[in-house]
Amino acid sequence: MDNVTVSSKKEKRQRFEDLPLAGVSLPPLESGDRLTRGEFMRRYEATPKSFKAEWIKGVVYVASPVYLPHGEPHADMMAWLGTYKAATPGLRSSDNTTTDIDPDAVVQPDASLWIDRKFGGRVQVLDKEPLRGAPELVIEISASSASYDLHDKLEIYQRAGVQEYLALQIYEQKTDWLVLHEGKYQPLEPDENGLLHSHIFPGLRFKPELFWVGDLAGLLDVLREGLNSPEHADFVKRLATTGQQ
Repeated sequence: MDNVTVSSKKEKRQRFEDLPLAGVSLPPLESGDRLTRGEFMRRYEATPKSFKAEWIKGVVYVASPVYLPHGEPHADMMAWLGTYKAATPGLRSSDNTTTDIDPDAVVQPDASLWIDRKFGGRVQVLDKEPLRGAPELVIEISASSASYDLHDKLEIYQRAGVQEYLALQIYEQKTDWLVLHEGKYQPLEPDENGLLHSHIFPGLRFKPELFWVGDLAGLLDVLREGLNSPEHADFVKRLATTGQQ
């Protein structure tokens, strides 16, 4: 038997082993399950669209139901992010989208913002499949600093090359905006007015105290000042030039 035939049979057997047995239901995903990437994705793809789970370092994390203390700031964050995207052609964003970000992790960030590949970005968008690659900015809204968002996921985002990571801790009302510098996250320091300025997305400005009191109008006013800045105008021009190449 030649090598081609042997190889072909091995490939067919592998594909067969990856499929669920006929008539056998897949076990549900539960927090703490230790699975291979392939098994996690096989079970995850069989869950309802509203189901949220992540796979980090071989361990499954299933999200709890979302209540207003998380849902409302999440909605405000998406409004803030969407306003910046609308004024900056060449960007893409996502809300709770499965992302194949690292060999050891399939995550579902609360929000992501990235540069489209046509404009020099690196995230690969495939139809009916997870995003592939590291978005430039990832945002997570966590219950507290005890969350894995501030530990295992932070390590994954850092290793994967997420340039900026905004972590918002609800109970402590704490904001950590981290910027990747020489492979390690460093805290982004506010200016004299308490504003945080993105390094990757010029003009993207955030004032934590407004966010924590639920002042979306004030938060958007701060952002609009950034959108009217010379640095944002220059960024839009750079994106346009790259998109024409």
